[in-house]
Formats: sequence, C-alpha cells, structure tokens
Amino acid sequence: MKYNVVSYFIGEGFRNVLKNKKSTMSAITVMLLCMIIFGVFFILGENINHIMSTVEEAQGLQVFFKMGTKDARMQEIGEQIKSIDGINTVKFISKEEGYNEYKENLKNNPGALEGITSDILPDSYRVTLSKLELNEQIQGQITNIVGKDLDEIRSSNETISSIMKIGKGIRIFTLVLLLILVLFAVVIISNTIKLTVHARRKEISIMKYVGATNSFIRGPFIVEGILIGVLSALIAILVVGLIYNGIIPNIEQSEVVQKLEITFVTFSNMFKLLIMVYLILGIGIGVVRK
Repeated sequence: MKYNVVSYFIGEGFRNVLKNKKSTMSAITVMLLCMIIFGVFFILGENINHIMSTVEEAQGLQVFFKMGTKDARMQEIGEQIKSIDGINTVKFISKEEGYNEYKENLKNNPGALEGITSDILPDSYRVTLSKLELNEQIQGQITNIVGKDLDEIRSSNETISSIMKIGKGIRIFTLVLLLILVLFAVVIISNTIKLTVHARRKEISIMKYVGATNSFIRGPFIVEGILIGVLSALIAILVVGLIYNGIIPNIEQSEVVQKLEITFVTFSNMFKLLIMVYLILGIGIGVVRK
C-alpha cells in the first residue's frame, strides 16, 4: 500500500473523529463504561488472587525436635530443609521463643501456663511452603532428613487442603467472569460502532458510486475505530487508577484489614497488564468492526 493512501486513511480517520462528534462521543462513552466495568472486575480478581497467594505462603508446618538434640545437629538439619524444592521460608524457633509465643496466645488465660516453663518445650523449625500442594511430599522429605531426632511435625493439613480448593475455585471463577465481560464488551462496542457506520451510509454510498473499493472505504473507519479505542483505553485507565488509589488506602487503614495483615496489589503493578488488555480490546474491536 502506498504511503499517500496510508496517510489518507490516517487523516480521514482523525477528521471523522472530530467531524462526527455525536457518534464519536457515543462510541467512546459505551467503550469507556465497558472498559471501566472490566477494569473493576480485573482488579478485583488480581487482588483476590494476591490475597489467596499471601494466605497460601503463610501456611506451612512446624518441625519439633526431641529434647536433647544438639544445636549443631539442628543447624545442619535447618540447612538441609532450606535446600528442599518448594520451601518458602525456614525459621528456627528456640524453646524460649516458643514459650513467649504461648504466653502471648494465652494472655487472656494465664492459668493455662501454670507449671509450664521454657525448659520443657522443644526447639523447632517453622517452615512455610511456596506451593501448598507439595505439603505431604515435603513432610516426608523432612521426616527422612531429621530421622531419630524428630519429635513430631505439626501441619494444618485440612486447612491447607481447604485453602487450595478455595484458591483454585476463586481463580477459575474470576477467569470465567473476565472472559464473559470481554465477550459482553466486544458485542456491545461492536454494535455501537456498527450504528455509527450505518449513520454514515450515504457517505459510504457516494464513495462506492465514484468507484472506491470496500477496502479503501473501510480504511478510514478502521483508523477511526482504533483512535476511539485508544482514547477510551487511556481515559478508562486514568479513571480506574484514580478510583483505585483513592479507595484502597482507606481500606488498608481499616482495623479489620490491619488485624488480618491483608495487603493489596498496587495499581502500578497492574498498570502494564491492564493498559495492554485495554489497548488490545480497543484496537482489536476497531480493526475487526467491519
């Protein structure tokens, strides 16, 4: 295609956007609303997945040693545990630290610690996992590593299993919901753009009458659709970003969120992916709308 034809398409596309203000504003409004709704659910899904991942990473197991296990032996075992694939963190909990944790957890019931001292508590390693599905496998590996020095391994197997099921269900639900929203947005936006093309049927008929091919007629409309899509995407990302950054700090300061130690994804971390999705959605519809 010659350069002057391409420049004609681009020029006409820009002129159509500016000349047909009503149809342009109508298309932008519909695309903008669809993109904002999509963006809200996209961000919601990203945060739910982030929270579930954080909860998963906090789950794990505690390895207790038999009384009298040498410090050097426990240190050696700790290094071996760290080398296991699927381990997220390994933290040594001395009997004194364990006793202080018990005191903190039972501060409302001090009588429960009567007669208990740090000397009768075992040393342990608290282990968190990068993948919860490896829980049983890693327990077996740790059992082999610790051997005769192992007192017990405590793990919330039922809790971990429940978290895995919930996390998988939420991820599938959010993915399906986003796909439905994309299809919904494509249908609505495509119909809106077709109406704008129908409104200019006289202009198209005249161009055909003087011998213009379908591809030549379609060119400026494709450019116009791309411009509207890009403009809508930029406005949508700005609106969604302002709303998100205005609401999330207030939620993070709430007592419930701080007590549960919930963190949210920053908008900057989602920006690249969201703007990419918006541009693909906007430009794609602009290209295929005819």
